[in-house]
Amino acid sequence: MKIRPNRIAEEIKRELVAIIRTEIKDPRVSGLVSVTDVEVTRDLSYAKIYISKYGSLDSRQEALQGLEKAAGFIRSELSKRLKMRSVPELIFKLDDSLEYGAKIETILHGINEQ
Repeated sequence: MKIRPNRIAEEIKRELVAIIRTEIKDPRVSGLVSVTDVEVTRDLSYAKIYISKYGSLDSRQEALQGLEKAAGFIRSELSKRLKMRSVPELIFKLDDSLEYGAKIETILHGINEQ
């Protein structure tokens, strides 16, 4: 059954958004950083967090580095907010699906104009 990992992933996502917006003071993470998805392993030991940021590839990489550097702080904040015995190890990844979708839409729009 995947009900518990999915429920915990949604709770982590909700709290993570609040932590990133209010608690993180790193200038690399400022701006439009959004958490697009959270996947938790079945044993609840790891959580992959997919983030998206508007801007250039360099600014997205910097935001990812800032979040990776703050992972310990974020994990401790999550442990305070969530009622869990242990908080999963956080793994941050860039989510390029929005850009990929925009690229496909541009291609399709170009085909329809011909």
